[in-house]
Amino acid sequence: MTGLDETHDPSLVSWVESANRDDSDFPIQNLPLGVFRRAGTDEPWRGGVAIGDQILDLAAVRRLRAIRGAAAEPLRAASSASLNTFMAMGPHAWSALRRALSRALRAGAPAVTRLAEALVPQRDAEMAVPATIGDFTDFYTSIHHATAVGRLFRPDNPLLPNYKWLPIAYHGRASSVGVSGQRFPRPKGQILPPGGNTPVYGPCKRLDYELELGAFVGVGNALGSTVPMTAAEGHLFGLVLLNDWSARDIQAWEYQPLGPFLAKSFATTISPWIVSMAALAPYRVAWTRPDGDPQPLPHLDSPANRTHGAIDIALEVWIETERMRRESSGPALLSRSNFRDSYWTWAQMLAHHTSNGCNLMPGDLFGSGTQSGPKPDEGGALIELSHGGKQPVTLANGETRTFVEDGDTITFRAACTAPDRARIGFGACAGTVLPAT
Repeated sequence: MTGLDETHDPSLVSWVESANRDDSDFPIQNLPLGVFRRAGTDEPWRGGVAIGDQILDLAAVRRLRAIRGAAAEPLRAASSASLNTFMAMGPHAWSALRRALSRALRAGAPAVTRLAEALVPQRDAEMAVPATIGDFTDFYTSIHHATAVGRLFRPDNPLLPNYKWLPIAYHGRASSVGVSGQRFPRPKGQILPPGGNTPVYGPCKRLDYELELGAFVGVGNALGSTVPMTAAEGHLFGLVLLNDWSARDIQAWEYQPLGPFLAKSFATTISPWIVSMAALAPYRVAWTRPDGDPQPLPHLDSPANRTHGAIDIALEVWIETERMRRESSGPALLSRSNFRDSYWTWAQMLAHHTSNGCNLMPGDLFGSGTQSGPKPDEGGALIELSHGGKQPVTLANGETRTFVEDGDTITFRAACTAPDRARIGFGACAGTVLPAT
C-alpha cells in the first residue's frame, strides 16, 4: 500500500489543463473518487474522479468503452451510486483502476477525444456522501488535543492512563453524516447551568467544530476474526476531511459515564472526495513515540508502521461569518496543524478496532479525533483556541469568537506538499450553522 509506481511520477501531466496548475488539489497523481450528479437535475448519482476543476464521469467512461481489461470490472463498481462494492474489491482492483485512469488522463493518451465527452465541471455538480456508511467510529488520536482539553477539566490529571496504551474511541451516529456544504440547525439538548443543580432544555450555547480526518474501510473482516498490523493497511480505502461538530455544554452534562451521545449525533460533515491511500504514498513518514512514553503492545506494532505509518498532511481551519459574507471580505484562518503529529496511526486504529473480533464492513467510517499540534495556536477546535471559552479569539476583521455562532461557515482544507512531489489535496469540507429550530 505504500509502494510507489508509475501513477506517482511527479512529471506526469494531464490533458485536462486545470489539473496541471501548481495550486490544484487534484492533479493526475491524486485521482480521488466521489459520487455526483449535475446540480438541479434528477440524473442518477454515479461515481466520478476529480481531475483539476473537472469530474471524470465514470458511468460515461463505461458507456464509451474507454477502459477495458483488468480495470473493466472495478470501473463498473466505481461508477455506481455508492462506492461500497468497489471498496470491497480490495487493493488489486483499486490499483488496476487507478493505473487505467492515470494512463487515460495523461497528456497524449489515445482516448482523449472520447474521454473529453465524459468531463463535467465541478462547479456544475452536486456531491453525495460517497458510500453507504454502516457504522461510524470516532477516535481520539491527538495527544495534544487530549491533553489540552483534559487540562481544562482535570488540571492535575489531564491525560488518563489508558491513552498511551490504546486508541480511544466512541461509536458515533452514521445517519447524520453529510457532505461538504451541509447546513444544519443549532442543536438543542439538556444543559446544566453553571452553579446549578437542575438541567434546562434549550439551544446549545457552546457549539464547536473538531478538525479531523476520516478513513473509509475498504475490505471488511469476518465477525470473530482480527486484522493484524501487517494487514491493516490493505483494509483502508482512503481518507476525507471530517468535522465532528460538538455541542460542548450538552456533552459536559451527558458524557459521564458512557461518553458522547446527543452532543455529537446532530451533524458530521465530510469532504466529498476520497483520497486513496495509494495517492498518499509519497507522503508517508516514520511514526515514533516520544522518549519515556510506553511502546505499543505487540498487536499494535509492526516494523512497517514504524517506518512509514504516519502521513504528512497539512491541515487548516477557516471561518466565514455572516458579516464577512456581507462585506465580501473572505474567510479568516483560525489554525493550522499536521496529521503527522497524531499519536496513533490508521493501521493501529483498524487493528485495535478488530482486536476483539469486531467485524468491519466496506464503507464504515473512522474519525481520527481532533488534530491539534503541539503549539497553542495549533488547536483543532475552538475550545482549545479560546481556552474553554475564557479567552475570545479575535478574527481578521475584528470580530471575536469563543464558540461557533449562527451563520458561521467552518471550512477545513488539507494538502500534502513537498519539493519534487505532486501536490495531493483534499478539497473543501464546509458546514454552516443555522439558528435553532
